[in-house]
Amino acid sequence: MDLRQLTTFHRVATLLSFTQAATELHYAQSSVTTQVKSLEVSLGVELFERLHGKIRLTPAGERLLPYAERILFLVEEARERTTGWAEPSGVLTVGTVESLTSYRMPPVLEFFHHRYPRLQIALRPSPSAQTCEALRRGTLDMGFFMEAQTEHAGVRAEVLGRERLVAVAAAGHPLSGVPAVTTEELRSVPVLAPEAGCSYQELLAAELGAGEPGTPWLEFGTIESIKRGVAAGLGVSVLPEIAVAEAVTAGTLAVLDWEPPFEVYTQIAWRHGKQVTREMRAFIDQTARFMSQDRPVPVG
Repeated sequence: MDLRQLTTFHRVATLLSFTQAATELHYAQSSVTTQVKSLEVSLGVELFERLHGKIRLTPAGERLLPYAERILFLVEEARERTTGWAEPSGVLTVGTVESLTSYRMPPVLEFFHHRYPRLQIALRPSPSAQTCEALRRGTLDMGFFMEAQTEHAGVRAEVLGRERLVAVAAAGHPLSGVPAVTTEELRSVPVLAPEAGCSYQELLAAELGAGEPGTPWLEFGTIESIKRGVAAGLGVSVLPEIAVAEAVTAGTLAVLDWEPPFEVYTQIAWRHGKQVTREMRAFIDQTARFMSQDRPVPVG
């Protein structure tokens, strides 16, 4: 095996796509296929299973992946120590959720685009459970969680900050002017379910009795569609403060005087035992910096 083959294997294993790996590595897809096949021949095992147009790692591929990561990390570290500090580069693949992708990542991505143009941040939206599994398998470099718990089996998580959740309604909604809205009052109106894949959806559903008789719980899809539905008077919702800030400032949504009985935290995680590269550390630090600049939105 050689470094080129290991690099190609690592990208295919991370993306689970020969086509995407070829694009990121600037290779022809046939070259990617040939390199992986050569690596399989040299090792005497198959590294990927191909099923119905999709691929996944074989047990041998799963065993090889952490070794490939360690080898590539050591090579990069040796290059840095030999030639001096180099600019962060390569591809950092990050699992994320809609609210973070849409409302937190744009300034972070803009910063990296201008400050570290050789480093590509590839966001992969997925539910938290899938992100956690992908981290354990090594198919993501890092991943975001928005959860109450801060410990996850097989991964190491760093808390970036508390993610404040707010209940919102249309401007002029009967509850918008009520002081200290109770949970029972929220249960009396239709609730547009927050984004799928976040643990706070399950916590909120349990708190408001979703699915129980007399408790309207409307699955509404994306955050933007939820905000439009709330603004149109279809019900209320509970969303991350960052996702509703502009609409509240514009006056199309109002924050209700209700505090969730639970807290959730935005976390960045990676596989337990994985080396934290300079690219990963830069991404963690800059994301935390931008989060610290957020300002609360007004109530009412």
